[in-house]
Amino acid sequence: MVDPGAVIGKNTRVWAFAHVCAGTVVGEDCNLCDHIFVEKGVKIGNRVTIKCGVYLWDGITLEDDVFVGPCAAFTNDVFPRSRQYPQEFAKTMVRQGASIGANATILPGITIGRRAMVAAGAVVTRDVPAYAIVKGNPARITGYVQDRQAAPVTLPQLVLPTPKMSGVGFVKLIKASDLRGDLLVAELEQHVPFPVRRLFYVMNVPSHHVRGEHAHRACHQLLICLQGSVTVAADNGTQREEWVLDRPDIGLHIHPMTWAAQYKYSHNAVLAVFASHSYDPADYIRDYEEYLKALPESAR
Repeated sequence: MVDPGAVIGKNTRVWAFAHVCAGTVVGEDCNLCDHIFVEKGVKIGNRVTIKCGVYLWDGITLEDDVFVGPCAAFTNDVFPRSRQYPQEFAKTMVRQGASIGANATILPGITIGRRAMVAAGAVVTRDVPAYAIVKGNPARITGYVQDRQAAPVTLPQLVLPTPKMSGVGFVKLIKASDLRGDLLVAELEQHVPFPVRRLFYVMNVPSHHVRGEHAHRACHQLLICLQGSVTVAADNGTQREEWVLDRPDIGLHIHPMTWAAQYKYSHNAVLAVFASHSYDPADYIRDYEEYLKALPESAR
């Protein structure tokens, strides 16, 4: 049933036993399957698929090309009590192209980033970054969606890897090994492709935690995993690629306006980061949608 006052776009199909309330906006070419309830205030974009048994409550927005699997559960009240209603429900946003698996639970006020994937049965308790793959209870990042579902690239032993995307590059340091052990040398003006103003280390990171998840407007960074291994996912707005940093003689150069995140830290990982600028909060872009808007038109 579609109530008077609900806006339904062209070629959208609403199947049996579904109820779309007045005050709902549904875009074009959507597929709302059996036994769906859509409350007033919900906004649904174009080409959205919502499978059977899903209830969408006031404050929820699904952008274009979102997929919601069977019986996925959305919530909108942070502190629910019977017949006691907040002045305004928490806003939940599912960005363009994201997919939510069957029986996943989405807590109130969550943003699921564009083209992210939530696994079946996952319980999402915090925002999901763009392109992230999350699983479990609570949901944790286990990977990132790649253009062709490629596995993270492991650094080769003999040749310097060549990234397929722009905005990143690799740097080879000098390594001298003998019976006394290994010596690594970085001549800053020779090996580091920018003047260094700051150096910091990241260590003792629980393996399920993610760091980074931002871009810099002007700052260059060189990431070197001195011990253990770290996976780095980079994104220039149109291409994405991942690498496993596990060699202390090879550094990954992250250019300005390149989005990057580090995850899958081994228990003993120590990541050194050389930066071209002193710390400046204004240089960070921490929201992926804001990052895309800040890119030049030619890079989108």
